[in-house]
Amino acid sequence: MRHAVIMAGGAGTRLWPLSRRMRPKQLLRLFDGKSLLQLACERLRGLFEPANIWVITSQHYLDQVAAALPDIPRANLIGEPMGRDTANAIGLAANLLARRNPDATMAVFTADHIITPQDRFAEAIRAGLEAAEHFPDALVTFGIKPTGPHTGYGYVRRSTAQEQRHTATGTAQEQWHAGVFRVAEFKEKPTREVAEGYLRSGEYYWNSGMFAWRATAILAELERCLPENARGLAELAANWDRWAGTAEAAARFGALQKISIDYGVMEKARQVLLVEMDCDWRDLGSWLAVAETRRADEHGNVALAERSLIVDGQNNVLVTESGHLIVALGVSDLVIVHSADATLVCRREQVERIKDLAKLRAAAFGERYE
Repeated sequence: MRHAVIMAGGAGTRLWPLSRRMRPKQLLRLFDGKSLLQLACERLRGLFEPANIWVITSQHYLDQVAAALPDIPRANLIGEPMGRDTANAIGLAANLLARRNPDATMAVFTADHIITPQDRFAEAIRAGLEAAEHFPDALVTFGIKPTGPHTGYGYVRRSTAQEQRHTATGTAQEQWHAGVFRVAEFKEKPTREVAEGYLRSGEYYWNSGMFAWRATAILAELERCLPENARGLAELAANWDRWAGTAEAAARFGALQKISIDYGVMEKARQVLLVEMDCDWRDLGSWLAVAETRRADEHGNVALAERSLIVDGQNNVLVTESGHLIVALGVSDLVIVHSADATLVCRREQVERIKDLAKLRAAAFGERYE
């Protein structure tokens, strides 16, 4: 049986002041009245039954997630005691899923992406699920076909035809599905010059952070690559009905090594396959990335606001969730974000520094604006 797991636990500090510790970016209704989490769930329609969709998030967000996704069973909402990175989030979900359905095929998604068009996304996901079922020991990652030399993403290099032929698995893959490749290596965020070389080669893809595998396959690789974490996660899952939301769960989860699925497992796994996803994929990690989801006016201005007015200005980004009126007069290249109790004004080239404000805010105001 096929299941989907949506990771929705990030705090989204780069989208302050709307994204807060108790109301993260994936729950902000900035997209025609819908949140990123709701859009992520809608993309899975026709691919998974609602009863087979899981969400792993912070235990503090469970009620908000349940309200946003009324079709998803409450039992499928997993509340992490704290953030311990993606290897542990995925490992906990895989253990809980496998206890319900040991033969499950599992796809992993994140709640902070915008992906279009839907038909090409669905086609790639079906191919990834089929690959995971056809190669039961393999871990499948989805590589986004790059549209430019982006320096803010990690990359995955697929093996060449010659490299494929050197393994029996590679030969089988070529015969089975033309869009599936063996992964040669993972690469960190590159310089501009290196990224341009990646683009010219045609062998590199943006690392999407989406995956597919048999639940048994990811659990076996967790045991091999992160044995202490694997044992702790298995014990947590075995006692989840009693421990969820308790100090015991927090103590045991907090004791796990904090590590990403890429570093902890994917880069060390014995068999990793790549499915090409030829989609418009946006990782909404900043206000400029959010603005790119909207059409700019003739002066390059973007307003994610019910009411706004921009006079004699260019390349501004204005954001508010409420009916609050934002007016920008005679200014350019600014990002202005209004919330009920805080307003951010910064230059466009400074948006990556928003995440650095957390310590400064805490020093000045404690937790009041977190």
